[in-house]
Amino acid sequence: MCGITGIYSKNNISNIEERIQRMNTSIVHRGPDAGGFYVNRNLVLGHRRLSIIDTRQVSNQPMHSNSKVWHLVFNGEIYNFEEIKSELDYNFKTSSDTEVILAAVEEKGVDWFLNLANGMFSIALYNSENEDLFLIRDRLGIKPLYFYNDGENIIFSSEIKAILSSGLVNAEFNDDAVDEYLANRYVRSPYTFFKNIFQVNPGTYLSIKKNLSSIEHKYWDIPDVFNMSTDYNEEDILKELDEELNKAIRYRLIADVPLGTYLSGGVDSSLITAITALNKNEKINTYTIGFDEINEFEYSEVIAKKYNTEHHEILMKKEDYLSNWERLIKFKDAPLGVPNEIPLAVMSSKLKEKITVVLSGEGADELMGGYGRIFRTPFDYENEVTNESFYDYFISKYDYVPRSMRDELINTSKSYRNEFDTEIKAQFNKSTNEENIFKFFHKYHVKGLLQRVDMTTMQTSVEARVPFLDHNLIEFSYNKIPFNLKLRWISEDAEMQARTMNSNEYSEVLDIPKYLLRKLSYKYLPKDIIERKKIGFPVPLTEWFDNLESLALELLPNAKWLKKGVVNELIEQSKTESRAGQILWMFINIELFKRNYFNKEWKW
Repeated sequence: MCGITGIYSKNNISNIEERIQRMNTSIVHRGPDAGGFYVNRNLVLGHRRLSIIDTRQVSNQPMHSNSKVWHLVFNGEIYNFEEIKSELDYNFKTSSDTEVILAAVEEKGVDWFLNLANGMFSIALYNSENEDLFLIRDRLGIKPLYFYNDGENIIFSSEIKAILSSGLVNAEFNDDAVDEYLANRYVRSPYTFFKNIFQVNPGTYLSIKKNLSSIEHKYWDIPDVFNMSTDYNEEDILKELDEELNKAIRYRLIADVPLGTYLSGGVDSSLITAITALNKNEKINTYTIGFDEINEFEYSEVIAKKYNTEHHEILMKKEDYLSNWERLIKFKDAPLGVPNEIPLAVMSSKLKEKITVVLSGEGADELMGGYGRIFRTPFDYENEVTNESFYDYFISKYDYVPRSMRDELINTSKSYRNEFDTEIKAQFNKSTNEENIFKFFHKYHVKGLLQRVDMTTMQTSVEARVPFLDHNLIEFSYNKIPFNLKLRWISEDAEMQARTMNSNEYSEVLDIPKYLLRKLSYKYLPKDIIERKKIGFPVPLTEWFDNLESLALELLPNAKWLKKGVVNELIEQSKTESRAGQILWMFINIELFKRNYFNKEWKW
């Protein structure tokens, strides 16, 4: 795992080596093991390395093809690089996955490589013969890649702070992002909280000519199919799921450094831990974190004992949480989106003492319908009398800060809301509501979780791997696993009873979210772990509301993106919401972020 940087200009750039070195230094946490850069007239590629596979210096980057035509910087892992390597006739000098990318592109082309590659990656590839630059992002957007293009310079990096550190760009606050963040907890691709700085869309690459014109190429998308069959062999599908999940996890155990797992004690992390332990000869390290007010230590301990792991419990205090908050915003280059980002980051700092790679459970709920209350929205919609479209009905339940509350309190544009509403409504009109929910969560929701896992681990030089987001596993789930093996009623009577209720009342009582994954879990996990109610990863923000209220009164009265005189109203409205603490926490996050980036001059 690493960090990449680069500049491509129409003109010669003054101090180009100093600029790329400053860019690299700004993201040294992503790659403390080595750094370097490659200059070719008005192009420079930079790299910081966290050594995972072939840790020798010969695998440092930037790396160049044998022909010296292709030049590469790469952040991520290609898990099936050995299989790709076997199809190439290339004189390899390393045993790294990095060189396999170069060899594949040189011999077969970019599209051939991307069609085969299984991994997480952001890649910059430069062809010094025709002067084309390629900026490539993995299918799900696991690894970040940002860029700025003013027509004179393209500047790109794994983190926005490196683009700003180039000295060629000023930080401008993007007011349009405020409404977007409050709705979704993050800003959806291709936008960011910075004007004119964008994300490369997941599953795409940009091909950029020397005049800096660019074309976006889409090489992967969520599968078109969605299995709604009622005629199937459950045991056969269960066996296939077991094989696919084991394969996805085994791929993510490939490393030349120590690895371990997060272990919350929920089904997803416990299943990853179990399969990891069964596939490793040595004892694995496992980690869990919690608070005095709420934790799941007793459940993680059950799995740790069963699989004889080297288990680590971390108890976090309110003071630790508050003291790490602003520090982590500076790593993320954005407001924090999920309250548990802070404990995850603290836990990552602890695990760095023993391991460099950690497996994490992001994507399991999206894969199998794990957020039962929201994945049952299509069923609730059928049983309610409403004139709303399904999209409006769904989004009113999904948005983190309700639209009415945002409209009442903030004074910024709703342009992104309108753009995504139009786009997603058109998508929803083409498919069943059940399919729409799954695709929404894979296309949008999981991206916020991926920003969380990247920041919390990379800020302490740890690589996180997410086996439930293996694209082959996703394609298998859409193609082969019927909807009612994901969300299963406990009986026909239960389904009938649920028609007079809403999902807040019947989810996990009358139905079983992630049914097939839970059924698979009986092969690996104790019954008590599998059958307990989903908790998630809670942070007791509502219990700390007094602290948040004090911060809000200190930071928000002069926030220009808020309407005048609404802070007390915001505090009172927040108290009436089930997510009271989180809503106020999100508003505070924006101002903490804003004051760290937009009160200084970045250009030099």
